[in-house]
Amino acid sequence: MPEWLMMTLVMAGTCAVVVTGAVLNSRRLGEDDDPDETPDVLDYMIMMIGVVYAIVLGLAIAGVWEARSAAQDGVRTEAQALHEVAERAGVYPAPVRDRIRDDVHAYVDHVVHTEWKVMIDKGELTDRGAELLTTLRRDVTLAAPHNDLQSQAYQPMVDQVAAVDDARGARQQSAGPTMPPLVWFGLVLGAALVIGLVFTLQIRRSPRELTLAVMFTALMVFLLFLVWDFDEPFGRSVGDSATAFTDLFPSARGGS
Repeated sequence: MPEWLMMTLVMAGTCAVVVTGAVLNSRRLGEDDDPDETPDVLDYMIMMIGVVYAIVLGLAIAGVWEARSAAQDGVRTEAQALHEVAERAGVYPAPVRDRIRDDVHAYVDHVVHTEWKVMIDKGELTDRGAELLTTLRRDVTLAAPHNDLQSQAYQPMVDQVAAVDDARGARQQSAGPTMPPLVWFGLVLGAALVIGLVFTLQIRRSPRELTLAVMFTALMVFLLFLVWDFDEPFGRSVGDSATAFTDLFPSARGGS
């Protein structure tokens, strides 16, 4: 199911529950109930709870966004380092150059078509990816330079392979959700509490009040959905964050 459709259904269902609850609550109170009798201190308490929850929710959004940005920066570093290795190998004779480039493309194809799905589903990397990187490291290390041009390219290639290894380790650490379950429990419970406080204010069935309640509820659902979507640093599908590889290696866009 597409994420936008999931968000729409959840938002519509939650808003329907709020409207139904408001209507039933209004019927229970009756026409003779006076909302002006609500104590003023209750308004201040509700305001304080809303402000505290807004701060917590804002920190949650900022945290997952920062984690996602850092993870995507690491992916770009890994892809760019691989691209540099493939380009710098052009100064070597055809057998050495082709072997290094084949190693790079084999690693990229495996990451995009196999490892990325495993990383999203299980939060871990594959042993095959590590083996392919080891093969690339060995072939680059054994590419002994025989002239000045190759000597100038050799050490940067070795450094770029080390950068790939470092970025791969960072990608493994970033795999999986960012938010702990306890924080999610607090966010969902807080959202239910804040929305439930709407009924404490004795909301009526007037179109204006119901519209405001629906808009407020829709906003809360959207913000929680935003946190849920950003909670996966590498997205929830291969196409979300593997573009750094496919942009630099167009051949990886095809099938596995």
